[in-house]
Amino acid sequence: MRVMVTGAAGFIGSHLVDRLMGDGEDILAVDDLSSGSLANLADARRSQMGKFTFQRADITSTALAELIKRNKPEVIFHLAAQVDVRKSLKDPIHDAMINIIGTLNLLQAATEAGSEKVVFTSSGGCIYGEPDESRLPVTEDQVWSPEALPESPYGVSKKVVLDYLRYYKVVHGLDYAALALANVYGPRQEPASEVGLEGQVVAIFSRKMLANRPCTIYGDGTQTRDFVYVDDVVSAFVAARDRGSGQLINVGSGRELSVNELHSNLAELTGTRYEPQYAPARPGELQRIVIDPSKAGAELGWSPTTELTEGLKQTVAWFRAAA
Repeated sequence: MRVMVTGAAGFIGSHLVDRLMGDGEDILAVDDLSSGSLANLADARRSQMGKFTFQRADITSTALAELIKRNKPEVIFHLAAQVDVRKSLKDPIHDAMINIIGTLNLLQAATEAGSEKVVFTSSGGCIYGEPDESRLPVTEDQVWSPEALPESPYGVSKKVVLDYLRYYKVVHGLDYAALALANVYGPRQEPASEVGLEGQVVAIFSRKMLANRPCTIYGDGTQTRDFVYVDDVVSAFVAARDRGSGQLINVGSGRELSVNELHSNLAELTGTRYEPQYAPARPGELQRIVIDPSKAGAELGWSPTTELTEGLKQTVAWFRAAA
């Protein structure tokens, strides 16, 4: 099977490429390298298990459409995106150009190339808005409720694409599965800056603690997130290749963890001696979010298998080795 992965040089994308290569797939990896790194694809480029090709391309460009039409991938795993909530607040047009127009560019080209399916990366932390306690853990059907109002242009862009995916399935016969990911963490999650993205808190804390520096918590630290290990997420993507037709599916642990608790867990693993520093909460970020992954069990036969303690241990070990 000819498979395309966009955002292939990124954190999740590169892990997915490694898994697909291990399965002996014929992979076309695409990334514009604006945030991803070719170093993340080193194992894939050396692998003898499958066929690997890399192309540098922007998902908004005609070059991407030409790649799809020329290579005719049967399945496209679409992970390329603008993922910074704060950047989306500052420049919603740029966010929409990448996350909406870029995805439309891909969907149209996939339709014309005769591709069978697109597995789309959505956001379980943003598309549902700020849920009250009665809505937790959030189920997929809530995405269309009047209360599900995304707090950022990034969340809006990820929600809007769900309608386009349905359109292309109904009108053009292009199948899809949309995976709404919780906060994914694991090896290779290198934040672009010390401030980093809200979703990169495990990487930010790990790197600072191992460098014997204090961590900054934005807000009072009681805000909660749903953390899921990258290997488990990759398993969900692989399962969605053949299952979950036309579905939005949550991919998370179904468990809440506060940022304060996360800091304590990582402090124990790293042996840090610093207490966290606190700063004002950042706009566009939620106070509480946890998603219900039970539909993933029914539709994909998937459930997370990596316990938080083990996942954090492996992540810290990777950062320690990379330091």
